[in-house]
Amino acid sequence: MTSKDNDFEELLKKYDYNFRKGDLVKGIVCGYDSQGVMVDIGAKTIAVMPAREAVDNSEAIEVKYEKGKEYEFLIIREEDEDGKFLLSRKKVDFAYAWKELEKAKEADQTILGTVAGIVKGGVLVDISGVRGFVPSSQLRVKESELEVGGKLELKILTLDAQQNNFILSNKKVFDDSAVEARKLVFSQIEPGQVVKGDVVRITDFGAFIDLGGIDGLLPLSQLSWRWIDHPTDILNVGDKIDVEVIAVDHDKQRVSLSLKNLEPDPWVEAEKNIKEGDKVQGTVTRIRHFGAFVEVFPGVEALLPHSEVVELQNEKDCILQVGDKVDTFILKFNPTDKRIALTVKEEKTHEHGNEDEKE
Repeated sequence: MTSKDNDFEELLKKYDYNFRKGDLVKGIVCGYDSQGVMVDIGAKTIAVMPAREAVDNSEAIEVKYEKGKEYEFLIIREEDEDGKFLLSRKKVDFAYAWKELEKAKEADQTILGTVAGIVKGGVLVDISGVRGFVPSSQLRVKESELEVGGKLELKILTLDAQQNNFILSNKKVFDDSAVEARKLVFSQIEPGQVVKGDVVRITDFGAFIDLGGIDGLLPLSQLSWRWIDHPTDILNVGDKIDVEVIAVDHDKQRVSLSLKNLEPDPWVEAEKNIKEGDKVQGTVTRIRHFGAFVEVFPGVEALLPHSEVVELQNEKDCILQVGDKVDTFILKFNPTDKRIALTVKEEKTHEHGNEDEKE
């Protein structure tokens, strides 16, 4: 074999490559032409990366890809008739970005996306060059409140490279945060604590108080020692109040609260100032079929039975109404059970006393 034959064999070995479409290759930028960037990847001819396959078209291609430097490229077309390969840098970054997104989904991480467009049914977002979609149902804000270029905190719902399916959620970020907040609050809260909260919802049976991650129920009966017809009598949505925790159900994740427990128990003072047989003037607070409730001491209600109500109405020739002032006598007083029975006749209290003496 001659020296020329040896030289030719060495030359063939030098270009013994097996590049295929889809391969990642390293190449050195060796120049620029009207087609794009000229890259030496070790093939027989110089490969080309078109300008459209650059990562960022806003920057001059000569600045983005410096001559003499090595970069990684993806072969997007195998050798043509002239022996040239077609390369892409954009798809390399896309592939790496997709891998990072797969890691983020697996770790359930929160990622930041840029609003790329607002379309019917949702929002298009861009994350490291990858275009995703956030359905309207997965937005915590209205589309009208968003603008192109704005940022959104997101979590990945579905990620399928083959189907090019990339769906995200903005709502899940806050839902998951709420779950963590609930766990934290439940690990710290216990009966007897006085906590601050915001009134977030009012119903006929009470009010819901946001305790910083969980909503506790403040029942109607725990609003005040005085009779309250409806929570809106003393509360409004948005009010910031102190409440006492009276019960915590970890299994059902429920918290019961009290507002009246933060006030002195009026029955304690009533016991010091009221005794059976006393004449008291009170205000009618409620009328029921079995009688009328009368506030005889601040925060303390007593019952005037229906028969006594009828007797009073016949005597006064009137119909008893809420807000009326009435003079009555304490017939029975049970401070332990917080019950007081009234009568309109003083002699009945004496009869009650005589019965007690007989016993």
